[in-house]
Amino acid sequence: MGKFVTGASGDLATAPLILQLDSPQATELSLTGGKARGLARLIQAGFRVPPGYVVTTAAYVKFSAQADLAPLLAELAKVSLQDKARLATISTRLRDKLLAQPLPDDIAKLVMSAYHALGPQSAVAVRSSATAEDLASASFAGQQETLLNVRGSAALLLAVRKVFASLWSERAVVYRAVIGVPPQALRLAVVVQRMIDPRVAGVLFTANPLTGRRHQAVIDAAFGLGESVVSGLIDSDHFVIDMNTGVVCETKLGNKQLAIRAKSA
Repeated sequence: MGKFVTGASGDLATAPLILQLDSPQATELSLTGGKARGLARLIQAGFRVPPGYVVTTAAYVKFSAQADLAPLLAELAKVSLQDKARLATISTRLRDKLLAQPLPDDIAKLVMSAYHALGPQSAVAVRSSATAEDLASASFAGQQETLLNVRGSAALLLAVRKVFASLWSERAVVYRAVIGVPPQALRLAVVVQRMIDPRVAGVLFTANPLTGRRHQAVIDAAFGLGESVVSGLIDSDHFVIDMNTGVVCETKLGNKQLAIRAKSA
C-alpha cells in the first residue's frame, strides 16, 4: 500500500495557510495534497496551467479544529466496513459539523486577497486536493468535491468550506475504509484556479487504465468543459496513443450530443 502523508502537527502549525501554485512549496504533498502537487509540478516543467492558489492542509487543520471532530473520527475508525449505514451516518455528521463552522478570519482574508489578485469577480474552479490522493497504489479521483464557475466573495468562501467538508463524503469514507486509510491520517487542501473557456477538454492517462500497458497513453475528450467526461454524462471521444512512436492506435468517436459550458457572469 502507498504511503499516506499527513505532515506532523507541529509542521502544520507554522505552515502557510495559502500558497500560489507556482510556489516551490506547492509541491509538498503534506501541505498541498496530490492534485495541487501535480499542478505545481506541471508549472515547474513549463506547462501552461491556469493561475491559482492552494488553501493548504494547515488551513484545513485550523478550520476543522473548531468542529472538534476527534470523537467522531475515533468512532469511525472502529466501524466495520460491512456496516454501511453507520459509515454513512458518521460521514454525514462529520460534514455537517464542518459546514456549520465559518472559515477563521485570517484564512478567509487570505483566500479573498488571493482571489482578488486573479481579477475582480473572476470565475474560478474550487477543487479538492487530499494528502491521500493520486498515489501509485490507489486512485481517489472524484472522491471529494469540485465546484465550477464560482464567482464572488461569498460564493467562494462557501465553496471552500464545502470542499473541506467533502473529505467526509460517504463515497470517500467507504473507499478509504476499503483500502485501509485511517481517518485520523487525512488532510485536505483546496485548489482555487481561474476558469478557462475551452473548446475541448478531457482526461489524459499516462498508462492505459484498461490494459495496464505503460507505453500507451489514453485520452478521453469532449467539447466544452471536461466535467461532461469525468462525470460520465457523455460518450466521449476516445484515443489510445503509442507513446514510443506517437502513433494513434485506437480511435473511438463519441456522439457529441451534449457539451457543458460555464455560464457567463
